[in-house]
Amino acid sequence: MKIDIDRFALKDVPVAEERVFTFPAGLVGFEENKRFTLFHEEGKPTVFWLQSLDDPALSFSVVPPERINVEYEIDLSDEESGLLGLSDPADAIVVVILYRDAVAGADGGRIAASTHSPLVINAKTRVGMQKILRDVQPSVVYRGR
Repeated sequence: MKIDIDRFALKDVPVAEERVFTFPAGLVGFEENKRFTLFHEEGKPTVFWLQSLDDPALSFSVVPPERINVEYEIDLSDEESGLLGLSDPADAIVVVILYRDAVAGADGGRIAASTHSPLVINAKTRVGMQKILRDVQPSVVYRGR
């Protein structure tokens, strides 16, 4: 499969089938987008991009929570584990979506992590879900310079 990635003005980018991740329920606010791929820019492995394969204009910057000094203990229900096909917790990958705080404006340096709704992905089945957490402190905000 080949896709266009609008954010980076890339055309006909090959995506191997083993690099396709499925989110059966989509993501909050983007429920119609079910298929994604995960990549990072060459030489910049700190931030990854979750690129929709259903909409080339939709991508999210994501990082492992430990990259921003956040630790999770996420309890999944039997239904959620079944959805992911997750039988071994070691197969779970957790990432958080980063976003620019709208208050800062386009020139501002405030970047926030959506700590209330991490993504949990089974690395073996390549099935993911967005887990909405109720008992988490407010999102972590970092100020760029």
